[in-house]
Amino acid sequence: MVFEPGKKARPVWFELNRQQHKVTETTYHWKDSIGSTQLLHYAVSDGEALYELIFNPIDQSWTIQNHPTE
Repeated sequence: MVFEPGKKARPVWFELNRQQHKVTETTYHWKDSIGSTQLLHYAVSDGEALYELIFNPIDQSWTIQNHPTE
């Protein structure tokens, strides 16, 4: 995740199954909440597949969901 002053945060790469994936495109981003915790969601592509990256700012953790493309 890259944070630049005055700009929105954006994911640049993530690791899945011990393999680094470079984010080539962020197609959508949104926020939602679970209880009082606000989660940040990013729909990203590595050029081959679509993933949903979910960031929890309270504990600074990430969750990755793979969305197979057809």
